[in-house]
Amino acid sequence: MDADSGRTPRDPYEGEAGIQKETGRGEDARDVFRCQACGAAYPAAGTTWRCRCGSPLEWAGREPSFSLEAIRTRPADLWRYAEALPSVPAWARVSLGEGMTPLVEERRGGRSFLLKLDHLMPTGSFKDRGSAVMVSLLRAWGIDAVVEDSSGNAAASLAAYAARAGIDCRILVPESASPAKLVQAQAAGARVVRVPGDRQATARAAEREAVGRYYASHVWNPLFMEGTQTAAFEIWEQLEGRVPAAVVTPVGNGSLLLGLARGFQALRRARVASQVPTLIGVQAKGCAPLARAFARGDERPAPLEPGDQGRTVAEGIAVARPARGTQILRAVRESGGTFLEVDDDGIWQAAEWLARRGCFVEPTGAAAVAGLFQWRAVAGAAWEEGPVVLMVTGSGLKQADAWRGRMGA
Repeated sequence: MDADSGRTPRDPYEGEAGIQKETGRGEDARDVFRCQACGAAYPAAGTTWRCRCGSPLEWAGREPSFSLEAIRTRPADLWRYAEALPSVPAWARVSLGEGMTPLVEERRGGRSFLLKLDHLMPTGSFKDRGSAVMVSLLRAWGIDAVVEDSSGNAAASLAAYAARAGIDCRILVPESASPAKLVQAQAAGARVVRVPGDRQATARAAEREAVGRYYASHVWNPLFMEGTQTAAFEIWEQLEGRVPAAVVTPVGNGSLLLGLARGFQALRRARVASQVPTLIGVQAKGCAPLARAFARGDERPAPLEPGDQGRTVAEGIAVARPARGTQILRAVRESGGTFLEVDDDGIWQAAEWLARRGCFVEPTGAAAVAGLFQWRAVAGAAWEEGPVVLMVTGSGLKQADAWRGRMGA
């Protein structure tokens, strides 16, 4: 049923190959969450969000398929890639027009690269990709109340999509979260609760509250990354069926990097791409557990020094203990990629450089550009192999106060 009119719309994808038939609750019988560590499987429509062994879960649904010809005839939303996404009936799909963000060319130092402008998503961040797919599935399954923990962008995004779907939403945020992001969530009708301590304290509080409410975590819930993988699909489509040589992205909890890895792997499995791009993760020097673990050759995120756990203007990637850290490190290594650390001065310089080119982004959203300015000095060969894409992840309106402070306004 359409969220606005109450009518059941015609499904523009109806009757096409690869679309699964759903059960009465909108589930496909083969849709499960699977643990990559121990192999345990759980019903996707249940309430399990973490394996009993303590490891994160992944979506284990159907094999993806892609046809550029068919995709180009469809609406410019995430569901144009329906054969590669979890099966959701047309009446349950929740959308605010997200997707197909611009891919624009820029130049610096004699080199060209592409900016993927996900800060132009409906709520101002790439998180709308994950929220749109996750909330659509929850609506199909009859979920009517969710809880989430977030530093801000995921809170604003989930609150908006939950409101669109008529789902009650409770958001727990660290006490340091930016007011602008909280206002977004509150305006959408979510109940926002500040939690003393860091992001890990907030996550623990949300886990305790996940009784009687579905834990719609942008970190633990595999459905969220089923949405973020659409960034890879769009890049492939916008490059006329090619994949870039490299993708540079900010990394905190890693939902975008893992989505990109999963998306490009899906394209390769479907035999419409021959390789996965090199993945370059960018972290702030004030909070870089993954970059330091990568440099040491570790398989798990490195513990940070006391007092060095989130001291960065890039609050969206200030994650001291990423739950999917092992997966993130593996994905970067398997792609032949690396991690970079950038300081706050470099992040601000990149944000100002973007602003002077018409892209007003929050500091986290500029981290990939800051990383590129550093990376190009040590790995210029990637440009000879194909385009390099930088993920621009969040709007500057999210941290307007930080911008005012930077400009002395």
